[in-house]
Amino acid sequence: MKAEILKMLRETDSYVSGQELCNKFGVSRTAVWKAINQLKENGYEIEAVQNKGYHLLSAPDVMDVTELESIHSTEWAGCELYYYDSIDSTNTKAKELAEDGHPSGTLVVADQQTAGKGRRGRSWESPTGTGIFMTLMLKPEINPNNASMLTLVAAMATTRAIRRVTGVSAMIKWPNDIVMNGKKVCGILTEMSAQFDYINHIVIGIGINVHNEEFPEEIKQTASSLFLESGQHIHRASLIEAFLEEFEDVYAEYLKTEDMEGLQKEYDTMLVNRGRQVRVLDPKEPFEGKAMGITKKGELIVDTWESRKLVSSGEVSVRGIYGYV
Repeated sequence: MKAEILKMLRETDSYVSGQELCNKFGVSRTAVWKAINQLKENGYEIEAVQNKGYHLLSAPDVMDVTELESIHSTEWAGCELYYYDSIDSTNTKAKELAEDGHPSGTLVVADQQTAGKGRRGRSWESPTGTGIFMTLMLKPEINPNNASMLTLVAAMATTRAIRRVTGVSAMIKWPNDIVMNGKKVCGILTEMSAQFDYINHIVIGIGINVHNEEFPEEIKQTASSLFLESGQHIHRASLIEAFLEEFEDVYAEYLKTEDMEGLQKEYDTMLVNRGRQVRVLDPKEPFEGKAMGITKKGELIVDTWESRKLVSSGEVSVRGIYGYV
């Protein structure tokens, strides 16, 4: 009931009477009073005025189920929510939930990860109270060969959400990083469980540096946060909700063709590599060239001095020659 009360308080600019809340939820005034007090204890500033009712003045920067459900508006993404103050890995938990029969669209959120990892097994730094660590679980009825493009879909949705909430430009460094002013603020890790022609589940893990004010010496030249790049203190739950809304939209377009055909043009405008010299760290033979955009299959188009090459997502890393991007 706390989430529903919070939702009602959020939806009005004036006061919501205690009687109105009692009638809406079929509970006593004492039950409403208890729920309001619990919200206050959790950091919500709620004004109570006799003969007027309750008015929400401010909300804390929390990402728990009560907060997320109170602002939830998507059709299926985030249909089931799980929040942890600390967890080893949101991807690992999301896989367990998938195997236990939970529905596509289930979202796992944590304030801290103790064993988070990025692509190629790299560890992901995760201090408490500073970031968003979340995994969206999907059970798509698509060809497993087309699943790698979901990393690009998630990157587009995340970029849209960051731009929308901060008002500051964010760009995609193909295939799975979001950068602001040339520094990484977000990483994405997509993992799949599949048979030859059938997907059991896909988990899309997203880590966003939100409030970080400093970084370890070894990464401070390449890493940043939304706070450092925008100067704003972002309400993390609002950013999660914005991501879910944008993901539903981008994913629906992807499903029409099971590729990037309808998204290619917009993706190219977000691509920080585009038009720049890049170095492709191909395991067989690294090469350099100019990134031109993506194909409808999500491959990075790189023009070298001798030919045009298509770089497949998941097979190589792409870095700019002059710094991180």
